[in-house]
Amino acid sequence: MAPFFVLFAAATVAPVAYAAYMSLYEKRASGLGFGGAERAFAGIGNYTKALTDPAFLHSFANIAVYCVVYIPVMIGGALTLALCVDSALARARRFFQIAYFLPHAVPAIIASLIWLYLYTPGLSPITDLLDGVGLHWDFLGSDETLLSIVNISAWQWIGYNMIIFYAALQAIPRETLEAARVDGAGELRTALRIKIPMISSTVVLTLLFTCVGAIQLFDSPKIVQLRADGMSEEWSPTMFIYNAAFKGYDYGLAAAASLLLALVAGVLSFVVTKLGNRWRQS
Repeated sequence: MAPFFVLFAAATVAPVAYAAYMSLYEKRASGLGFGGAERAFAGIGNYTKALTDPAFLHSFANIAVYCVVYIPVMIGGALTLALCVDSALARARRFFQIAYFLPHAVPAIIASLIWLYLYTPGLSPITDLLDGVGLHWDFLGSDETLLSIVNISAWQWIGYNMIIFYAALQAIPRETLEAARVDGAGELRTALRIKIPMISSTVVLTLLFTCVGAIQLFDSPKIVQLRADGMSEEWSPTMFIYNAAFKGYDYGLAAAASLLLALVAGVLSFVVTKLGNRWRQS
């Protein structure tokens, strides 16, 4: 186990400790502003600055709305596909497993660029088709941007989570399912009353990973923002951190915001785990 702990300390513990150190300092101009900037101890100043920044707080509001839309679509879609593939009526299961998983094999940046092309009027065959039948939908409009981002994430992750759910469904004892069929339970009732409750631990774990991944969203909104005029450059917390560090060169603020984001992820993980355990016990 020693190699794991060495890599974990080097790749996780050390960067977090360095970020905590950076968050306690800020750069201040010396003298009348003619000298170079000096690093000065700021204490919790960067944390206060982040928590009082409207853009940082609004980014969490954006992610909250995103989670309300994305998580039911992703979990529900992946679970539905897994149940369909696991159904006794399903055919060509291996083909559909590979087909559903393929979008996840596409890197997130490439997937976002592909969908940005499909969202752009004048370039996208989808918008041309919709316009041809009299339906106008602006994928990059201020009111539609959220759904466009949700679509990219769902397209990439539904197949991945479907494979996880399908593997859990395969572990259900076959005699249990046969007993349900002998008792007269159809496919739908078997899925709702037997299969889903028996893989509840897998559903909770997937939900946990989905929530943590959602608040770290960066690739798709960053790419979509290039074309969506009404979308802020600080739409998500990670985009706020990116701008603070690499555009504003305020590394202390970026480090403090990163640790605050990690804290939110930890609290969210605890809440989801507790609620998930209650659901499993019930």
